[in-house]
Amino acid sequence: MVYTKIYELYAMGFSKSAIARKLSISRNTVAKYLKNTSEEFEEYLLSLQTRKKKLDPYRDIILAWLKRYPDLSGAQVYDWLKEKQDISEEDIAENTTRNYVNELRVAYHIPKVSEQRVYAAVPDSPMGFQGQVDFGQDLVTAYDGTKKRLYFVGFVLSHSRFKYIEFLDRPFRTTDLVRCHENAFEFFGGMPEELVYDQDALLAVSENAGDLLFTKEFDNYRKLRKFNIYLCRKSDPESKGKIEQVVKFVKHNFMKNREFQDIHLWNQQAIQWLGRTGNYKVHHNTKKRPSLVHTVEKLHLRKISSKFSFENSLTESITRTIQKDNIIRFESNRYSVPVGTYDAKTKNVAYLEVSIDGYLDIRLQIGGPPIARHLVSSLKGQLIYDPSHHKKPSSKKTLLREEIELAFSNQELITWFLDELNKKYPRHLVDQFKVLQMVIRNHPDYLEEALETVKTLNMISANDFRDIAFTLHKESESQTKQVSVESSKYQKYKAAERSEDYYIRLLSGGKRS
Repeated sequence: MVYTKIYELYAMGFSKSAIARKLSISRNTVAKYLKNTSEEFEEYLLSLQTRKKKLDPYRDIILAWLKRYPDLSGAQVYDWLKEKQDISEEDIAENTTRNYVNELRVAYHIPKVSEQRVYAAVPDSPMGFQGQVDFGQDLVTAYDGTKKRLYFVGFVLSHSRFKYIEFLDRPFRTTDLVRCHENAFEFFGGMPEELVYDQDALLAVSENAGDLLFTKEFDNYRKLRKFNIYLCRKSDPESKGKIEQVVKFVKHNFMKNREFQDIHLWNQQAIQWLGRTGNYKVHHNTKKRPSLVHTVEKLHLRKISSKFSFENSLTESITRTIQKDNIIRFESNRYSVPVGTYDAKTKNVAYLEVSIDGYLDIRLQIGGPPIARHLVSSLKGQLIYDPSHHKKPSSKKTLLREEIELAFSNQELITWFLDELNKKYPRHLVDQFKVLQMVIRNHPDYLEEALETVKTLNMISANDFRDIAFTLHKESESQTKQVSVESSKYQKYKAAERSEDYYIRLLSGGKRS
């Protein structure tokens, strides 16, 4: 029994705090039990079962949570009640929830597993001067029961403790980091003068060994936004205490025991959590709500005049060698390029660029059109290919057919004729197409009429088509020449010229003079 165990440990010389840690109960509970006799403690346990409390309607729900997740804190239970049961602070206070959870743990013997971590105090910074940035990662349970590792970046304004967080389901890249900074500044309503980064955490969540802050792309971004960077390590804990508390808060109050469905929904839930708990809950040191203090600190932040252009600033291309099998290697994966891209006579250099939406663009020239575009994989050792890259180049037969079809307006009829040629001359189709190609060059005005004629006479031959087009052309020239000859017969005769008086007398019935 807990009461007996408390007295045994106390008799052995354990302090109240040590007993609380050992039994996973609060120090106040230990002190209260030590004041009571065993009979008084029995009466207390009995009162727990008979006394009505505000949270009794949620008793079964809370018990189910505690049994499934024994490490739930009272603060997290309170947040879940607000999220899932729609309770408000006017209905139930957080201290009430915490005490109720502790009582249930004692009554139902559900000890809490606690983690010990040391944090250093950080002096308050002036309003708008400093923000802190840290990275974290943790395993969460997906809706299908599998485990999923999520990565996140947290921002906190050092004075107000106002926070912003954003998650990814893969390690961070430079473009991700820039986008998250922009989103944080927009969320804060401005930008602090200085940002403090935890360099050790950056090593764990980035794909390029923690060099995200030292890439040319991020340096371009920092220079454009004009903020200062301060890096700290584990040997410098006093400079990053606030953000470490944020990472712990996110992991233990938001992430722990939350079911993952997809990254977009998860980020939506994170923003809702910030409004409901992360930035609303009274801070234990300042005794103020971060959201209220932020309304004042926001006035001291540097305003951002325009939206950052990723396209104009993140232009540093990555170069890779095109392999003989027409692939390039990028971040432990292989990506395809069209067959024939590799050329033994050239340097075979490709220029890579990862867009803000997570796509890899592959170019043969800086600023040139992409020859391949792939969604970047978060896995390792994968071959990512576009099926169209492995199609054989168009044959001469196909190219000739496409050229011929473009010369005709009656697509249905020319398709029929070419298909019939394919059936009749499968081994000599290219020769047939070349004859048609010559007809298109020499008799372009008679193509449609010749096509209708071969259809009417069912003449399936390019040579017949050529002869018909030639005949039509000659007949047209002959008719034009005949008209010209008939007109020229009378060119030697000249019409008589008379005065206007002659025609007037003729029309009035007069005689010629």
